[in-house]
Amino acid sequence: MYRLNNEQEQVVAGAGAVADAKIKPLAEKVDQNAAFPSQSISALADHGLLGLTVPTAYGGLGHGLRTLAATVDAVAQRCPSTAMVYLMHLCGVACYAAAPAKTEKLLRDAAAGRHLSTLAFSEKGSRSHFWAPVSRAKDDGAGAVRLSASKSFVTSAGHADGYVVSTLAPGGRTPVESTIYLVMRDEAGLTVAGTWRGLGMRGNASAPMTLENVRVGADRALTDPGKGLDMMLGIVLPAFQVGTAAVAVGIAEAAVQATTAHMTHARLEHMDSSLSDLPTLRAQLARMRIETDRARAHLGAVLDSLETPGPATQLMVLEAKAAATEAAVTVTDLAMRTCGGAAFGGAHGIERMFRDARAPIVMAPTSDQAYDFIGRALCGMEVF
Repeated sequence: MYRLNNEQEQVVAGAGAVADAKIKPLAEKVDQNAAFPSQSISALADHGLLGLTVPTAYGGLGHGLRTLAATVDAVAQRCPSTAMVYLMHLCGVACYAAAPAKTEKLLRDAAAGRHLSTLAFSEKGSRSHFWAPVSRAKDDGAGAVRLSASKSFVTSAGHADGYVVSTLAPGGRTPVESTIYLVMRDEAGLTVAGTWRGLGMRGNASAPMTLENVRVGADRALTDPGKGLDMMLGIVLPAFQVGTAAVAVGIAEAAVQATTAHMTHARLEHMDSSLSDLPTLRAQLARMRIETDRARAHLGAVLDSLETPGPATQLMVLEAKAAATEAAVTVTDLAMRTCGGAAFGGAHGIERMFRDARAPIVMAPTSDQAYDFIGRALCGMEVF
């Protein structure tokens, strides 16, 4: 349903093969141990996939959102934690690509598999209102600024090499007058301020981070002063919305495949039949297939609109994450019901999928926020 050309199909097929061989076998341990999927990310790096969207001029594969969605979907089918880490890296890289004069080396490093990026937008003070940081950069009078902030739920916290950080610009008067800076992992004053052991996506190291008087020069500003919201909405939001929707579709697809396998192999010995002989369970599986196909088709429509922008494009982008993540919750709930005690006992990874599907629902912008944004847009109101 992604309507890929031959080159795109080859990239996605390659990613699927890597995920089958190197990522899927580790998914259960990543979840059980709440372990950051370092080996899985290394596997993606070794095959050039950290440079999926890096422009070819900097050594990357030069692909856009359509290939991003299909690739993230393929990875999520094998390990959603890895897929989310990968997606946040691609979102960070999108910011680099928007300011190549300042980030050329990092773009080349990402393309070579030597650099992992992520976003650090949400803050303790404004929570899931990612577009409105409460921290403020302070001009140090020597051509640099000092950043102090309490960032919440930073994916790959302590593992990523580069952090795309939002903060109010010096002298900014409103919550949306932010600037985006690049902060490196080894900067003095940058620390992981907690641990992550969540209900789902337990391997994505989504921990709080603290910046205490971190000094960054003008060359680290990825936007003009006070223009951070433009990058958040114009660069990051489409990639994040599409990518998160792809993660959700991947989880749903994995649940459909796992449920099908269980139904066709588990037997009722006293009836000499399989679970697939029960029409009630077949109906549940059919609903799962329909919901997954519908979510993937909707995501395809979002991609079409982004590639040929029109009046509905903003609305479609706002819909993407909410539509797909809600579908994944429905599908994994049906999987748990259909597979019964086997699923509750952890068979086929269905219980993990059930938990992982719920994580994107509360990632900013949350589904409830998305519904409000969509409603405001439909009513002709200002969205942000």
